[in-house]
Amino acid sequence: MNDWLTAPEALTRLRLKPQTLYAYVSRGLIETRQEAGDSRRRLYRAQDVARLEERKTRGRRHAAIAEDAISWGEPVLASGITTIARGKLWYRGQDAEQLAETARLEDVARLLWDCGSQRFPPLMTPMPDGPPLKRMFTAVAARAASDAPMAGRTKKALYLEAAAVLDTLVDAIAGGPGEGPIHQRLAQAWGCGDAGPDLIRRALVLLADHELNASTFAVRVTASTRASLAACMMAGLAALSGPLHGGMARRVLGLMRDAQADGIAAAVSQRLTVGAGVPGFGHPLYPDGDPRARSLLAGFEVPAAYAEARAVIVRLTGAEPNIDFALTALGAHLQLDEDIPFQIFAAARATGWLAHALEQNETGRLIRPRARYTGPPPGPLQQATT
Repeated sequence: MNDWLTAPEALTRLRLKPQTLYAYVSRGLIETRQEAGDSRRRLYRAQDVARLEERKTRGRRHAAIAEDAISWGEPVLASGITTIARGKLWYRGQDAEQLAETARLEDVARLLWDCGSQRFPPLMTPMPDGPPLKRMFTAVAARAASDAPMAGRTKKALYLEAAAVLDTLVDAIAGGPGEGPIHQRLAQAWGCGDAGPDLIRRALVLLADHELNASTFAVRVTASTRASLAACMMAGLAALSGPLHGGMARRVLGLMRDAQADGIAAAVSQRLTVGAGVPGFGHPLYPDGDPRARSLLAGFEVPAAYAEARAVIVRLTGAEPNIDFALTALGAHLQLDEDIPFQIFAAARATGWLAHALEQNETGRLIRPRARYTGPPPGPLQQATT
């Protein structure tokens, strides 16, 4: 058998769209390399394709289904908060792109928390010193160490606490207490121009929740123990800080720096050659393009370097920009510090984390999956002696 397949051959074997094939490459499921003599064409390792082909066609055992569900697989728990359907993102049945046209993050929080007209009074929380990331972790950790667990609390009390925990995080990002809508407080703290507040508002709404991603699952596991809402947010913030989640914007910035030095085509080809994928492009849940990126990028004139990168990468890979690319382009457009895309992500996603924590608490169930053991077999049972 040929060790490498062309893109049409791989697509035919796996019955995929090109975008989905690229998503498999970006997730490390299929190794790829440049075709000799033609830098524009990619080849795909036949062994990887065969493994995925077998997985799609073989009879699935319960253990295999459960294991695959952890990584972009089938849903593993019930939720009435957010879904991804028909290539779009829906918050309790409402189109996130439409909400992003006019809604504020506070409006989306009320929708996700299902709490009616919950108010968001400023708390004037004292802020620790240090850079934003340190302030965020320190402020939330302080609440996590002192706030009461969710067990036995009324819904009204929990809604009030959710608003307070969210306000604590926003104050930590902004560097101090403030009044007014969250997007205006952040824009003022970051020194944005006249167009900045509305663009930040749009980004916050689009990032408010995204179903059962890594940080949200960490939040739900924590909430299932009836821990406090601040403790749940701490779990989400910790997961978000990883380079494969909220840290993706830094990888996009790395790509843009390489593009500035070597040209975007060379920077992309180098990544594809080693099977690394292109950060900021493609999404397993959106084969036809990330609607969040589409909505955010439509709101401003994309800087020339980002516009060129987008055109070249779409041409070379067929993958459309995702929200990480859009956030990074927004940061360049508003001339924001490199860490601010992460801060926008955290402030927005905190609303979703709190919604999932509240929902998980309502179930009264502990999340405790089993592991499929792959270690050495247990030794012989020792007989008790008398």
